[in-house]
Amino acid sequence: MKIHLYLLLLAAGISAAPQMSSMAELLTLLQQMCDVMTKDIQNLRIETPNNIDDVNCISTIFDGTEQLKKNPAMKKFSAFFQNFERLKQWLMPSLPKEGECDTERRRTTIFIKKLMTFIRKVLKNSRL
Repeated sequence: MKIHLYLLLLAAGISAAPQMSSMAELLTLLQQMCDVMTKDIQNLRIETPNNIDDVNCISTIFDGTEQLKKNPAMKKFSAFFQNFERLKQWLMPSLPKEGECDTERRRTTIFIKKLMTFIRKVLKNSRL
């Protein structure tokens, strides 16, 4: 029940973010980011939630996105990070206090794919 409530809050945040053009565009940018990071030789690893549906892992997703943003290969995706930051600022006050989150340091491509899954689930729940 907590997860559904959180996803509804996130969906509301996505629709309320004023500069965010569309979720399809965000997912496209994430796919392009994944393609860029596939070719990345730095082999950066990001703390990634084992269960993307766990409401306790939201700050881990935000932290991982910040780490990804600092990678030089991500400079051309600044529009994504700006929109994601607006969403994050809007959501932070409404998030419940988090408990423990099971994570593992994984390649950036895995983190990005989990982030894509997270956004898709939010979209799916916002249509209900």
